[in-house]
Amino acid sequence: MAPSKISNMANKQSGTNVTNTRKRVTTRSQNAVLNNVLLKASIGKDSRIKRKAEASPPKEKTVKRSALGNITNAIGKTLGTYQTNQEPKKTVKKAAVTQVKPFTQTSSVRTLEKVVTKPEVVPQKPKPVPRVKPMKKDEEKIEVPIKIVKVRRSLDLEKSEDSSLYVSALEDVGDDIDRKSRKSNTQPEETEKTEAEQTKTESEPSESQILAKTEEKLKTSQLDAIPERVLPEGVQWDFDAENWLDPFQVSHYAMDIFNYLKDRERLFPIGDYMEKQVCLSRWMRALLVDWMVEVQESFELNHETLYLAVKLVDLYLTKVTVGKETLQLLGAASLFIASKYDERIPPMVEDFLYICDGAYTQRELIRMEMSILKVIDFDLGIPLSYRFLRRYARCAKVSMPTLTLARYILEYSLMDYSTIMFSDSKMAASALFLALQMKDLGGWTPTLKYYSGYTVDDIRDIVNLLNEGLHRKHKEALTTIRNKYSHKIFFEVAKLPLKDTLDI
Repeated sequence: MAPSKISNMANKQSGTNVTNTRKRVTTRSQNAVLNNVLLKASIGKDSRIKRKAEASPPKEKTVKRSALGNITNAIGKTLGTYQTNQEPKKTVKKAAVTQVKPFTQTSSVRTLEKVVTKPEVVPQKPKPVPRVKPMKKDEEKIEVPIKIVKVRRSLDLEKSEDSSLYVSALEDVGDDIDRKSRKSNTQPEETEKTEAEQTKTESEPSESQILAKTEEKLKTSQLDAIPERVLPEGVQWDFDAENWLDPFQVSHYAMDIFNYLKDRERLFPIGDYMEKQVCLSRWMRALLVDWMVEVQESFELNHETLYLAVKLVDLYLTKVTVGKETLQLLGAASLFIASKYDERIPPMVEDFLYICDGAYTQRELIRMEMSILKVIDFDLGIPLSYRFLRRYARCAKVSMPTLTLARYILEYSLMDYSTIMFSDSKMAASALFLALQMKDLGGWTPTLKYYSGYTVDDIRDIVNLLNEGLHRKHKEALTTIRNKYSHKIFFEVAKLPLKDTLDI
């Protein structure tokens, strides 16, 4: 039994040795093969990487060129071909530079000339010759700036061959010297003529241009010349002449504008309509105006919008009888129309419906808007007393607190039904005169008489009526205007003491 165990052990040992030797032999051969494969793969990869690196510049150039002009996908193909064709040019130039250095030491003139002329001969460019034709057509037909010409060249050359496309893109980057040389080679006589004509036109302007310039100078001098007007006695200054050069003042025809507005006042008469309105009263109208002032203040609308809306209400009530339920709807629709006429960003329909507390629908508001516009015949150019007041105060050079007091008096008169029959220009003059009396700044000056066109006799009754309206007891329901002008922004003009007697 012992020999068998020894033989088994020997066999096991021999088996392990065989397997180990086989494994070692196979690993060495496999490593050798793998090394050969990896070397080949690495050589192939390196060559591919180098080829990619060589081919990568055309991609970068296509991206850059596409940002320069109108280059389509077809041009990307030509860019790669162009670069492969242009690579030997770079090598020739480098060789020429290296060859010039040794020849300069030996004073051989002929060799130098030959070497220098070689890089000039190698970059052959016979192709740009046919590209001159579309450029000439565009230049002969239309004279445009250089930038526009470049765009048109690219558009025309897109229809030509692929090789010319890329060169046309390069021409935009090139200097103007090459263009001049090409033009001189093709047609030297025409270029000399055009250059001579251009120098003549630049140096010597034509007679028509000289006449046009002289006419423009005369017109501007006539417009800019401040007129010398003969003013009536007592007028201190010519307000329009002082602001003649200010285009925002419109001093050239400001007086004509306000005279025209005065003539238009007769087209919008407002009579005593309260007798026709069975369901309304003066108190209800005053409440409506007070509510409209509150809406104007909450929406931060212009004062012109408020005055136009009140005027629309009075014009509508003179022709149409309105019930008690639709009075607020009339005020909201009038404000909506006036805001669209005077405001830069008018409120929406939903805003007016919200401020009416949902009492009316959108359909009812729009129907009322259409009814008002039909009654006034779509004529919204109504003269407003607020515009006249600003004009008179500026011409008289009144201070801002005094103007604000006149605005308070005029806005407070909107609630007074007894003032609706007077013209707006007279109301503005009366409010300013009462403000001057309350501030003890004098009476109705000749300057105000000249610019307003009214004397003291024309406005005396209205001034007394406005003063009486300020002395009335203020009811709690009509305190919006008074509270508005009691603020510091408005110089607290509503708190000023009133005048019992006026020096008229």
